[in-house]
This record gives sequence, C-alpha cells and structure tokens, in this order.
Amino acid sequence: MRTLNRRQRLVMTFTFFSMFFGAGNLIFPPFVGAQAGAATIPAAIGFIVSAVGLPILGVLAVTFAGGFDKLAGRVSPKFALLLGVAIILTIGPCFAIPRTATTSFEMMVAPFTPDSSRWIAQLVYSLVFFALSFVFAQHPEKLSKVLGRFMGPLLLILIAILFIVCLVHGIDTAADPSGNYQTNQMARGFLDGYQTMDLLAALYFGIVISANIRALDISEEAQVQRETAFAGLGTGVLLILIYGALSYVGTVSGSITAINADSDTGATVLTNLTGVVFGTAGTAFLGVVFVIACLNVCTGLICTCATYFHTKFPTVAGRSVSYRAWQVLFTIFSFIVSNAGLSLIIKVSVPVLSALYPISIVLVLLAITHKVFAARFRRVYFWTVLMVGIVAFIGCVASLATVFGGSLPWLEMALNLLPLQQQQLGWLIPAIIGLAIGVVDSLRTAQKA
Repeated sequence: MRTLNRRQRLVMTFTFFSMFFGAGNLIFPPFVGAQAGAATIPAAIGFIVSAVGLPILGVLAVTFAGGFDKLAGRVSPKFALLLGVAIILTIGPCFAIPRTATTSFEMMVAPFTPDSSRWIAQLVYSLVFFALSFVFAQHPEKLSKVLGRFMGPLLLILIAILFIVCLVHGIDTAADPSGNYQTNQMARGFLDGYQTMDLLAALYFGIVISANIRALDISEEAQVQRETAFAGLGTGVLLILIYGALSYVGTVSGSITAINADSDTGATVLTNLTGVVFGTAGTAFLGVVFVIACLNVCTGLICTCATYFHTKFPTVAGRSVSYRAWQVLFTIFSFIVSNAGLSLIIKVSVPVLSALYPISIVLVLLAITHKVFAARFRRVYFWTVLMVGIVAFIGCVASLATVFGGSLPWLEMALNLLPLQQQQLGWLIPAIIGLAIGVVDSLRTAQKA
C-alpha cells in the first residue's frame, strides 16, 4: 500500500491550511481576546473547538461520504441543493465576499480617514476593490500562482512578529471581560468560532483535499481517508497555535486600548496595537498585507460562487445564464453589501450562521458515525436535521428581528423554553429527540420491508 512521504504530507498540510486561513481568520481571535481579557483562556478554548475542531471533522465527513452532495443527499436531494445554495451564498456574496472589502478597508484606509468623509472613502475603495477582483477573476489561476506562494508565509511571519512583540510588551493588568464575554466565556467563544465560516467551507474542501491526495498516486480509498486525516491533524495543530497566539495578541491590545464591542471589530483591535507599537508605518504595512490577502480571497470566492451557480442553474426562467453573468451579479451585489460596513455585516451574519452551523454540525457528526450507527438507521439523517432545522430557523428569525431594531417576544419566549437556549445551544435537545425519532422510524420501516 502506497503512502505519502513526510515532504508530501507537509505539502498537503500547508495546502489544507492555506484553504482555511484567510484575512477573516486573522481578525476574529484578537477580537475574542480583547473582549474576554482576563478570561481569554476559556474563551479561546471555546473558539478553537468550533473554529478548528468542527471544520476538520467536516472535511473528514465529506471525504468519507464521497462529496457534499452525497452527504447532504442522505437527508434528501432537495435538501442537498437547498443547503448547498445557502452555504455558497453565505460564504460568498451575502457575507464573506463583502467582508473581504470591508476588512481590508478597515485595516488599510479607515485609520487614515477622517470620520466625516469615511463613507465616501469606503464607497470609492470598495468600487476599486471589486473592479480589480472582477478583472482578476477572469484568470484566477494566475493570481493564485503569484500571491498564493508568498501571502500565506507573509501572514504567518506577521502573526509571529505580533506575538513576539506582545510577549515582550507583556500585560500589566488584563482588562475585565466586556461585551458578550462578561459571562459564559467558553460558550461565547464557541459561538464566535462560527464567524470564521470554516465548517461551511470545509463541506466543500474535503473533496478537494482528497482529490489532491489521489493525484499523488494514492488510489486505495482507505489510504486516501488516512492521508486526509493526517493533513487535517497537521492543519488543526497549526490553527490551534495561531489562534492561541492571536487571542493573546488581542488580550494585550485590549489592555492597551479599550474597545467598544458594539462598534469595533478585530480589525480595530489589530490597528490599535500596531499603531501603538509600530506607529503609522506599521499600520500601513499591516493594511497592505490585508488588502492583498483579501483581494486574493475575494477573487477565489467570486469564481467559486459563479461556478457553483452556473453548474446548478445554467438557465433561469427559461433563459441561459452564463458563468460571466453570475460573476457580474455576485460582484455588484457584494459591492452593495460591503458598503453597509464591517460591524453591521458581522452582526447580520451571526443569526444566519447560528442557523446554518447547528444543521452542519449534526450532519457532520452523523457522517462521522455513519458506519457504526447512522448507516443502520438511515432515517436519523432526516429527522435530526429536521428537528434542528426548525429550531435554527426560528432562532434566526428572532435574532434578525433584534438586529434590525425589532422584536418578536412570543417567539423569543417559545425559544427560551428550550434547555441551554441561554447559551444559544437550544438545538441540542431537539437534535437528541430527532435522533430518537429517526431510530424508531428506521426500525418501523425495516419491519414493514
């Protein structure tokens, strides 16, 4: 049986890592550290569980299942299409693509722009940013070959420098936990790990990694899964180290300059730190790195979303829709959303991610236990996802109403009846109920057959 050598495994690990780690992954751990302050350790543990552990399991689940469509198709083919579209829109034009423009603006332009003219600067910046992204998206392979080779190492070097500087600087007195981290820091960190969107992306990454491994003459399926697990473990170790370092960076930054959890972001935490430690030049350098990284990510996401929709929906209302037309649509839509600002995009994305993540989590866990459990009781996929989906959808509606200044008291009251709802984990009991119903339904179906 052929196996990969150490060098090939290392290459697979860094390939895996580069697929996960973007500019967005760089801003959320510092924000956790800045808010959690003295309670950063439990908050970082919660964050790492959902931002590292779940995506790695997601990749393994997709690899074992043979692709996302086959995995989600165990619920139903229509569900696979519905969830696929929801994930692509979330990691694409609704949140992740606009976030690349707003994040890079916050890092590169906002620190040097007066508040009075900030909205104009953001409008012009995002227009140029998306125009360049659209042009580069016509030939993404060239951009990846040029930027992909040095952006990953450059980001890692930057993180190492920030971490070392923070170690030297030290913390006189860590700030008290603030914002959402005043209580239940570990649970809050777990929920904020959703913001990386890596579990959703992992449901598509798994098949890519396994294809790369097969390209290295690994043909036996068991060995492909084993090598994917090795790459996932290596990636997980790297991400744990980096998220731990960045959380500490956020703690140091928060002790130097207090943040407003309602209006500030992880980008603010980093610019506060670089401004104090490195001055204007350091902030500008950090901004340039972010712009290049975000431009690269944005280009790749536009291509991914356009390809997916062109494949699934080549015609709409009886008319043919080209790949280029989908690119134009997603670029314009992302440009409009990006001008809402990074803080608002993150606030709106939280309810949506809080709905998609529980569904994805139960789907992944069932896939991981497929051979020993779920394969024997096939209906558990349908019933567990259904029960979790109902609670997740209701929670999403209630949270979105709050974000936009409204409220649905009767809906919130119904949700609060669920155990663990205060920790936003109210979907756990419905998941267990759905699992039990699925087992009974599977046994009943088998008896009839």
